Amino acid sequence: MGLRGAVMELFTKLFGDLLVFVYHCFDRIVIHGYLSGLSRPEQVVYFFRQVLGVPVVSKEVLSQRTTDYQAWVEAFARNHDIPIEWAEKGVRKEDYVQPWLRKMVRRNAYGVYFIFKSMEQGPSFRITTPKFPTKDPNHRILARQKSRFTHNYFYIRDEVLGPMVMRVATFFPFQTTYYLNGHNFIEQELNRKKIAFRKNDNAFLAVDDVGGLQAAADKLSPAIIRERLDYWTLILGPKFSAKERKKINLSRFYSISQIEYCRNFIFKKNFPIHKLFERSCELGLWRLTAHKISEIFGQRLHRKISGKLATVIEQIEHGHHVYRAYFKNAFLKQYEKFATFLRNELCSNNLRDFGLKKSLGNLEAVREKFQTITSRFASYQAQWLNVHVDFPLLQRIALPITKGSVRYPGIKVHETRIIRLMDVLLHGGTHVGGWTAKQIHEAVLTTFGLSEKRYRLANSATICAS
Repeated sequence: MGLRGAVMELFTKLFGDLLVFVYHCFDRIVIHGYLSGLSRPEQVVYFFRQVLGVPVVSKEVLSQRTTDYQAWVEAFARNHDIPIEWAEKGVRKEDYVQPWLRKMVRRNAYGVYFIFKSMEQGPSFRITTPKFPTKDPNHRILARQKSRFTHNYFYIRDEVLGPMVMRVATFFPFQTTYYLNGHNFIEQELNRKKIAFRKNDNAFLAVDDVGGLQAAADKLSPAIIRERLDYWTLILGPKFSAKERKKINLSRFYSISQIEYCRNFIFKKNFPIHKLFERSCELGLWRLTAHKISEIFGQRLHRKISGKLATVIEQIEHGHHVYRAYFKNAFLKQYEKFATFLRNELCSNNLRDFGLKKSLGNLEAVREKFQTITSRFASYQAQWLNVHVDFPLLQRIALPITKGSVRYPGIKVHETRIIRLMDVLLHGGTHVGGWTAKQIHEAVLTTFGLSEKRYRLANSATICAS
């Protein structure tokens, strides 16, 4: 049995009667798109001078491409009756566009439903005239720079990936950024297969076919993502003529900028999820040392390590606490929501921390690596929580029981002989059934080095009877 199977077996033993189902999938994915043939200064010079025949590559020439594209976006929004607005400071874009998304869902329509414009920093080119004369009077020096200019946010409901966002820089080299969510893709797959489910935000709380849910999560692949990104980039991105596309490579290279992978546990009731999360945070802050964090992430700890290496508890939104374990440019986090939902999530802002390449084609390798890390994290937590003291089970058996008119006293859990017995039982098996009084007596004698005179067989028999 592999690591992930062993982890799930341990969780099933501990919480099997309390769990409804478990699933794991990609959550938020941020992808950058680069024009392969226009990313470097010399490529831009070649494009304008050799392909278009423009003798001087000036600031006005680049600005004209920006003006043309912005005019096309305005016309596109006007012709398709799509609202286009400037983003306001302090307003969360995703919340603002929700009414338009709900309209698309009610109509079962797909396409662009909102466009935001925002002034943000992005990559561009700086053009300067040489300080000294050159043989070519039209020679200009192009260099990369970061500058502040308009970016367009296209809010899209895609028939395959579900709701997504595409950000397009309006200045050369027209870098694009795509914001996806694995839960949206799963939702589309379940609807296509007609599997009933209940989803709240980015979490599935109920589903008719758990196997179908996990199969849909595992189906998300680089080929599916690339196909949809290419489609929307062609429709909404900067325009190039057939002649320009023929003479220079204008395909997009997709690179993963940020990615999240989550393992989700859905319980039947709120008990014991809050107690479990609370205890996990306490144990994590105490036991999750730097060496243990490095083991979970599968990396070797050394003095020259860069980035964070710490565990914290943060209060992010609506009073909910989030437990985080930081390692370099990545972090593991755990939080509870919707009363019955517990999530372990791994977020990476630089895949090189894991020895992985950023190309979208390496998505399967990312999935495999992140599954292993989240499994290892769950394994440590399961081992720490593998004690019944964290739940009020001992408190229950210490209380008296009343049946009819008869009142039976509870077990005296504070007595030494009871503590010894419980220690043997809790570490020797998952239930008391199958133990005989003689076996319990021998186990207690062996574990604590007692003589038969000090701890008699009658003591074990009395406890078993109770």
